[in-house]
Amino acid sequence: MQGNRTMAPEWHDIDAVMLAWPHAHTDWAPWLEEARATYLNVIAAVNRSSAGVILLCAPDDVDSLVSRLPENAQVLIVPASYNDTWMRDYGFITCKDRDGNGSPVEFRFNGWGNKFNASEDNLANQRYLAAMCKSVLRSSPVVAEGGALEIDEDGHLLSTAQCLLNPERNGDMSLGAYEDAFKDMLGCSKVTVLQNGHLEGDDTDGHIDTIVRFTPNKGLVIQACNNRPNDSHFEGLKALCDECALELPEHKQFHLPLPYIVNDEGDRLPASYANYLICNKSILLPVYGEEEDAEAIETVQQAHPDHIVEPIDCSVLVRQYGSLHCISMQVPTNTLKDSIITTLKKGVSLHAPS
Repeated sequence: MQGNRTMAPEWHDIDAVMLAWPHAHTDWAPWLEEARATYLNVIAAVNRSSAGVILLCAPDDVDSLVSRLPENAQVLIVPASYNDTWMRDYGFITCKDRDGNGSPVEFRFNGWGNKFNASEDNLANQRYLAAMCKSVLRSSPVVAEGGALEIDEDGHLLSTAQCLLNPERNGDMSLGAYEDAFKDMLGCSKVTVLQNGHLEGDDTDGHIDTIVRFTPNKGLVIQACNNRPNDSHFEGLKALCDECALELPEHKQFHLPLPYIVNDEGDRLPASYANYLICNKSILLPVYGEEEDAEAIETVQQAHPDHIVEPIDCSVLVRQYGSLHCISMQVPTNTLKDSIITTLKKGVSLHAPS
């Protein structure tokens, strides 16, 4: 059991954000420079929000990466081998005890139900990241991704049935067994698994971080479709809003508009404004150069009145069916070793494992 440790809500103060730099052997290859430019924008925004960046990087790319970063950027570059850059789904999750001390936890990652090779990603915590933490990494044999898990201050965990019940993750594992595993690993007090809500083109099987997010003040930010009543998503996302009202009646809902974005082949892309990162007192919000951007910014600002909303163009990220939250994983305060924090504050540094 996690004892008195519980998965930390994203709005807790953080020291760092973990990212993985796009390289030529990832799926970013067709848009590599555009993707890297977006990552540089994210890194700069994280630093402005009083957090450092722990950045996995292919060894051959280290020199060119250093040349693209300002010398005073708070970035710790970690030479590493990885399949792709979706850090939300394989980077460790942090649980905190009553004294605010963070401990890393990981589930097994198998490429969202064996859709993609993730053998290198699945080892990233044990190879590179766990040793940076004050506490020992705790591992579960259960397959689960960070993007599938959303929690509030009361230890109430949200996830989705479509994701959890994909048999390519954990066979015929029941929702009750998942609840037991999450309570054991994450210390949550309640688990709600939503039945509705999915974006076309989403190969995560409906990660919660694309459709529903908690706010610190009993709010729910929901990727709705009220602006597109004739859209193929309208009924499913309306059912999601209704389900959230039934399951979480005490929460105020904030409905995001849904953009319509397709790729060059005409396939719908799962562009979600709910896929934002809370970074200390900032909300790093993905926008896509669409007319719905302005309403999304306003809605997220209303939902998070104590935060500054910083829009970041993520139109290239959605070409690979993800967005800003998917590429990032926050590390709460009192989790990393003091030596790592000191190194981060020195500017751009290369990690030398002890």
